Amino acid sequence: MSDYDLILVGAGHAHLGVLRRWALVERPKGRIALLNCATHAWYTGRLPGLLAERFAEDDCQVALEPLCRAAKVELIECVMSGMDADACILRLADGRSLQSQWLSLDVGAGLLSPPQSGDAMQVLATRPIDDFLAGWRQWQREPRRLAILGGTPGSVELALAIAGQVPNLALFCGGPLLPGQSLGLRLRALGYLRLCGVQVREHCPIGRIEDDWLLSGDEPVWRGRRLLLASGARAWPWLRAAGLACDTEGFVAIHDSLQSLSHPQIFAVGECATLRDVPRSLSRSSRQGRVLAGNLQAALHNQPLRLYRAPRQGLTLLASGDGGALLDWRGWSADGQFYGRCKDWLDQRFVRRHHLAD
Repeated sequence: MSDYDLILVGAGHAHLGVLRRWALVERPKGRIALLNCATHAWYTGRLPGLLAERFAEDDCQVALEPLCRAAKVELIECVMSGMDADACILRLADGRSLQSQWLSLDVGAGLLSPPQSGDAMQVLATRPIDDFLAGWRQWQREPRRLAILGGTPGSVELALAIAGQVPNLALFCGGPLLPGQSLGLRLRALGYLRLCGVQVREHCPIGRIEDDWLLSGDEPVWRGRRLLLASGARAWPWLRAAGLACDTEGFVAIHDSLQSLSHPQIFAVGECATLRDVPRSLSRSSRQGRVLAGNLQAALHNQPLRLYRAPRQGLTLLASGDGGALLDWRGWSADGQFYGRCKDWLDQRFVRRHHLAD
């Protein structure tokens, strides 16, 4: 068994920020590793542009080897098969075990899928991204009508990116489109979706799949053979099985210090963790990175930890599929190519910032 002072589990946006900070400023002392299932990390903000064929895959990825090398962190490429939270032991798919004094989890989440009877409907989740892209490329060899489940910003961007690549596209939302966003942004998004020929069904939760039918309650609402899952986070089962305190949905319950409620030697951030009164979102992962980096260093040096304070709702930019974007800033909305260029610049800056060691 290999022993470490700290293992970062998963290459989420917060951990990328931690690695970048350590690459620029001296990292804390000790043996530190990053465990991830691949040697690259995806920047999800550029996925719509990749699907719309505006970007190449390299434009949407961060290479982990040079970043880890600059941060003096060992990169371990392997799938994790289990975890013992009490002993801080990670079990890997290749049979190895890793033990560490401290752990930090930034492993994201899966996607919920309705119960399915029969195999007439092909179901493809947009995460993990590598698996999604492989499945999407296969589907594109023979485009067919398609349904998307989800009313989140990512779901809207996905629908606008692929609307012109399939014969017919429907978007099903369990509640309103873009819940929690301003009315102006919602109306603009609905307008763009309709102009692209996307059938939008709000307040139409899909409860199950029967053969090639989607059912809302007992009512059949759509028939086809391809379904994309784009929202509805599902916690990884191994989080609860590891013995961590979790919320009712299975996400790791954490303090304001980003530590597990039950295991203070384990930090958790991003979509895999839940902080009271703070909605989970992928965008919060990158914002937690600065506090996490400081707290990991403080933990290794036995110093006091900082508290994370969630920022107010700020700028929202949704790619419109044609190089433009929809904008919302504290209730003020707009759209157009200018905002698309702003989004491209921000996304490109994120990727390039983490290529500093190339």
